[in-house]
Amino acid sequence: MQRIHISRLPEHVGERVELAGWIHARRALSRVTFVVLRDATGLAQIVVDEAAVELQPETVVDVEGDVVASEQAPGGLELHAPSSPFSRLPQGRRRSSCAGRSLKEQLPTILDHAAVALRHPRERAKLELAAATIDGFRSALDGLGFTEIQTPKLVATATEGGANVFPVDYFGRAAYLAQSPQLYKQIMVGVLERVYETGPVFRAEPHETARHLAEYVSLDAEVGFVEDHRTVMGFAREAVAGMVDGVRMRAAAAVDLLELELPEVPDQIPVVHFADAQELLEELTGDAVVGELDLAPAHERALGEWAAHEHGSDFLFVEGYPMAKRPFYTHRDRATPAFSASFDLLFRGLESMTGGQRLHLYGDYVAALAARGLSPEPFAGYLEAFRFGMPPHGGFAIGLERFVARLVGASNVRETTLFPRDRSRLAP
Repeated sequence: MQRIHISRLPEHVGERVELAGWIHARRALSRVTFVVLRDATGLAQIVVDEAAVELQPETVVDVEGDVVASEQAPGGLELHAPSSPFSRLPQGRRRSSCAGRSLKEQLPTILDHAAVALRHPRERAKLELAAATIDGFRSALDGLGFTEIQTPKLVATATEGGANVFPVDYFGRAAYLAQSPQLYKQIMVGVLERVYETGPVFRAEPHETARHLAEYVSLDAEVGFVEDHRTVMGFAREAVAGMVDGVRMRAAAAVDLLELELPEVPDQIPVVHFADAQELLEELTGDAVVGELDLAPAHERALGEWAAHEHGSDFLFVEGYPMAKRPFYTHRDRATPAFSASFDLLFRGLESMTGGQRLHLYGDYVAALAARGLSPEPFAGYLEAFRFGMPPHGGFAIGLERFVARLVGASNVRETTLFPRDRSRLAP
């Protein structure tokens, strides 16, 4: 007999089938005992005799039984007359069951024992959301004529400049783990015009907060022949809408399990200039923030609440950040050179995307590097593309784990990260 998935049980009512999976829970009543079996597609209730009572949660089993309709069973079906005893496959054990509505352990314990904790349906559902988010990102950009690329993660120089990089001994030479695919995706605009990438990036940032990781998945895009950063924001809106649609279509069961309310992405996401946002924040919070170079997390939350109240939007673009806080390749705002032609996207009060228009003239790059005290020599391969001409272009990057964290309402990005890496965690 060939094993079937639990999701296919409705096709086999009245037949004898073989299931395989994990013991999810046991319920002993006065006259009957139930074992709930879990596989990758769902749960199945099995009516058992006392021979199966000793099976522990998370035991891996293989069982045959007759598929019978039952209104009280999960999905309206259950297995009767199972093979006894269950056939036990190579297994592991854990102290408690995955049957509860959510894990009761603290986050560090869950992360320490991720190999088993991730089996919990609600934890697994977060991973399904992440997969659907990436699928939606790809589908949206594929539909807009983008080409997916894969760029190196071992690089000879820091992408953004600065010291927040992980050094690597590369056959006796200095190398670094890439902070982003930024320089490569810009080069590829000169080849393919519209490109995107999904992959890991590495940031050796000294702080350890609920929103930062040393390694995360970045969803990057770059597009040529833009008018300004507002053109890029239009593409960013389409990408985010595709991500939400991907979750809605591909991960509906996970959305239901987690009882999520997915956001609606407006046709026109509201926009506020950084300087105006600071004045608004002084009114909303009473904090003296005018003149600051960035937004504090608390101020992002306040702006998110304002956007929800005033515009009915879970999303808000903040444009025109000061040039002093943006990388060397960022284009200045033509009207106000102290501000940049760049933006962040706040999703439910958390910065989830950064983007903008890039420089595209060779002379501007040489000047920008000199202004930051950076030598052009390490960037020679990158600058070559601009020496031979590049279209006006721009792009954006979305942190996958942050985006999913906002979807599920997680207070810590590690809750939606598969085996997170930070200052204190390098295992499992």
